[in-house]
Formats: sequence, structure tokens, C-alpha cells
Amino acid sequence: MQARCVVIGGGPAGLMAAEVLVQAGVPVDLYDAMPSVGRKFLLAGKGGLNLTHAEPLANFVGRYGAHAAEVGSWLDAFGPQALRDWAQGLGIDTFVGSSGKVFPAEMKAAPLLRAWLHRLRVSGVRFHMRHRWNGLLEQVKQVELVELVEQGDQGTGWTLAFDTPTGEQRVQAASVILALGGGSWARLGSDGAWQPWLAQHGVAVSPLKPHNCGFEVAWSAYLRERHAGAPLKNVRLKVTDRLGQRFDRLGEAVLTAHGLEGNLMYAASGLLRDEIEATGSAAITLDLLPARDEAELALALAKGRGARSMANHLREHAGLHGAKAALLHEGLDTPAWNLLSKDPARLAARIKALPLALLAPRPLDEAISSAGGVELGTALNEHLMLRALPGVFCAGEMLDWEAPTGGYLLTASLASGRVAAEGCLALG
Repeated sequence: MQARCVVIGGGPAGLMAAEVLVQAGVPVDLYDAMPSVGRKFLLAGKGGLNLTHAEPLANFVGRYGAHAAEVGSWLDAFGPQALRDWAQGLGIDTFVGSSGKVFPAEMKAAPLLRAWLHRLRVSGVRFHMRHRWNGLLEQVKQVELVELVEQGDQGTGWTLAFDTPTGEQRVQAASVILALGGGSWARLGSDGAWQPWLAQHGVAVSPLKPHNCGFEVAWSAYLRERHAGAPLKNVRLKVTDRLGQRFDRLGEAVLTAHGLEGNLMYAASGLLRDEIEATGSAAITLDLLPARDEAELALALAKGRGARSMANHLREHAGLHGAKAALLHEGLDTPAWNLLSKDPARLAARIKALPLALLAPRPLDEAISSAGGVELGTALNEHLMLRALPGVFCAGEMLDWEAPTGGYLLTASLASGRVAAEGCLALG
């Protein structure tokens, strides 16, 4: 009889850990606070589930920035191609999109999750829903555990407690895998409540921070009221932080009532967040017409506009209208705007490098993902076992790493679940 393992958290990392363990013959009980598992996974895949990315592995690993070495070791166990093969084993075909992103053929998360859960249940994983871990984690001798290990096994195990609809329930396990998520989208189960519980056991935990998030800008009332929700297509974001790190990318953003959202902002979010934290704001520029040369644009704008309004002049000679044209007015009073509109060279320069000050990242709960968490290396060994709590492993977004959107988050979360489970198996 193998020692039982408890997995807490029913997201991709927890489910993958449970799969590895049960396939190795280990009895697995998976607990989750929500009525069903995989809620964030399902929501993330609502508009088309991006499983992973097909770029060369070295480039893929580089997307994890400062933690590329640690995450790269997880990907050695379960990388992008292994993920596609795994999905195929569930009967889910995948394809590579024009951007290199990998999607399931049906573009949906639900069929994959259904097939996965069926396989887990048939394999023997026991699911316990509406069981919220309340932080109790007490070490006990394995010989004291009830019906968990064969007579004569030595070592330590764990007692945990869960709040359930029928009251507190205590369970025992020889080993534990925590896959509790970060702090974004708390309504789906990842509320970060575990941070102080682990910290009190001496686990090094970095504060959770928003990643893949939007940023706040002090828009004028006019811009908020007239253009909130407008897409900013084909713009170039440039920023150089206090350390000389540069970000320069073409993409799309969305102008919101609070500031800026969208893929372009998400891609720069780590640098922007850290710059704001260090200096109080982040100075960026937006090139509103990246396909136009500044000198050529100035010549076009210098053409006489006669009786045409400035708005029509910008539309006709620069192709600027709507939210992009409105952005040119931001931060300028009427006299300043009148002077600018009479100076084609300065106006062209502003179009090519519109200065904006980002004041704060949007709240953590709105972010697609979070940075911070259980510190890699400091708190965990190479098997993702907590140094302070032998036999307790961590996986997924609760670890201190971050990644851009594009399949990188999901791939590394799944890989970390495998690493934690294999570490658990290595304990014997």
C-alpha cells in the first residue's frame, strides 16, 4: 500500500500533480474550495484556449525572464511539445496559429477539461469540492497516521484541516502538494489567503503583485467619457526604465476609463510595475502611426487646411481619428493645443512619441496573473519541496515566477505540477 498524498487546489498545476501521482499508484485526494475544479482555466479559455507556443525552446524558456533557469528545469520534464502530446492523449488535437500560439482544434477549454477529469476519476483520484483549507498544517509521525502507510513505515506526515459546508474536517496524509494559485481573479478561487499561513511556518514568501495587467492614467474627463473602451490598434509602446532596460514593441492596447489595458500593456507589465514601484510612475511613449515616417508626416500635416477643422485635417492627412486623435489633446490646455496644431513638425513628433505617465498598475484581482509568492531557491528545493516543511510541495502560480500571456503561464504551471509530483514520488 502506497502512502496517500493530498493535493490542495484544482487548477492545472494541482490536476497535473494528481495525475502523475495516481498513475504511479499513489492514492490521491484532491481538495478545492470551489464547487468545481478548473474555473480559472475555463474562463481563460473562453475566447480560445491558448495552450502553449511553438517557438524554439530556447526562446520559449527566455520568456520567463529572471526565473528562466528555474522554470527551464521544469520544462525539461514537461515542455511545449510534451504538452501537445499530452493533449493528444486526451483526444484533443492541436494546431499552431499564425502567431505561433498553440490552440486545441475546437479552440475551447471545456472539452479538454472534461476529458482530463474523466481520466483522473477513472484512475482513482478522489475529488473533494467545497473544502477550503484553513491553514492548519501539523506535522505528525507517519507511524501515528491512520490507514495511510504500511506497518513499519517511518518518517513524518501531515494533518490538515478544511472548512466544509458541514463543518471543519481534518485529514491526514504522508505528503502534501499545495497548488493554491496566486492572487488574481479571487472569485474563481485564487485569493492568496495562504501567504501568512506559510510565512508563519518560516516559508519565504514575496508579496503578490499584479502581472499581465492594465495601468492607470489620469485621463481627462472628456477622454474617459467619450473614448473609454476604444481599441488602439497598431501602436508602438516604448519605455526605458531607471536601470536602462528597454521595451519597444508594436501591438494593440485598449483605452479604458482608468488607463490602458490590452496585450501590449501586458507584455510590458513586469517592467512597468517595477518602475512604478521604484519611482512612483512610469514614463512611456506611444507611436500612434508606426508605419509613417516622422518627416513625411510633418510634410503631410503642413499642407494648408483651409476651412477644414483640425479634426478633419488630422483624419485626411494623418489618418488619425477617434481615440487616437483625442489622445493628442491629453495634458494640453487650449492655448497649448492651438500652438501645437500650428506647428506641423511638433505635431508630427507628438504623434510619433506621445508621452504618457502611468501612475499605478490596476488592482491584483483584475490581473490575468500574479508575480511574487513562494520564493524559488530560497524556500524550495529543486523538487519544489518546501525546505521548512519536508514532505510539503508547491506548484503553479503560487510560486514566485511570472510569464507573458501566449501559453507560457499554462505550460509552466502544468510543468511545475509534474515536478512537484515527481519530487513527492522520490520520497518513497
